[in-house]
Amino acid sequence: MPRGGGGGGGGAAPRLERPGPLCDRVHEALLGLITTRALRPGRHLVESELAGHLGVFRRPVREALQRLHAEGWADPRPAQGAFVHEPTEEEAGQLLTVRTLPEAEAEAEAARPAAGNAGSEGVQALEAILAEGLEAVRSDAADAAVALNARFHATVREPAGNAVLAGPAAQVDRRVRWYCTPVARQRGERSWTEHREPIAAIAARDEQSAARLMREHTEHTRRSHHAREDS
Repeated sequence: MPRGGGGGGGGAAPRLERPGPLCDRVHEALLGLITTRALRPGRHLVESELAGHLGVFRRPVREALQRLHAEGWADPRPAQGAFVHEPTEEEAGQLLTVRTLPEAEAEAEAARPAAGNAGSEGVQALEAILAEGLEAVRSDAADAAVALNARFHATVREPAGNAVLAGPAAQVDRRVRWYCTPVARQRGERSWTEHREPIAAIAARDEQSAARLMREHTEHTRRSHHAREDS
């Protein structure tokens, strides 16, 4: 990606193929670069540069930037253009509060059918993610740890088969991944060791314990973020 204000991200942007709704594909590509922090908060989003790196004309980039602004991912500045939104501590705290309330309940509900229908394959998948997450935090790969955490929660939700839950939860996961890299470092290995107990509860088909432990895990993350904000 081109270098600019707010810190440059590593790696080259993927060039997009023409088939399909181009504006949607550009939007998804830019959103991916933002949430992984290849485009960091405060980064100047220059239409011509982004178009060149994605291999498209400027119009779909402009339309995608308008969507990102409407969704809260980008901020326009008069006479300067668009910049990646810089999240505040208050926003991050609010996100985790939201996750603690409806999403924690949703994950708890998802854990119940997961526990009731758990097979060895599902438990092995969770254990594999746990091992990867522990390796990521021990290597100080915070971005990878945040992505793996989202994958862990999504894997817990899968056996529930709740299509209504899947959409909002995926949106929250993206925001968590973007906002919470500093919390991932603060929580470190402790966050991942907390995953062991829900896995054991799911393997034992202990639905009540699985639900309770998932709720407690999300609450611990929220408290850690507020402690960081207050310090």
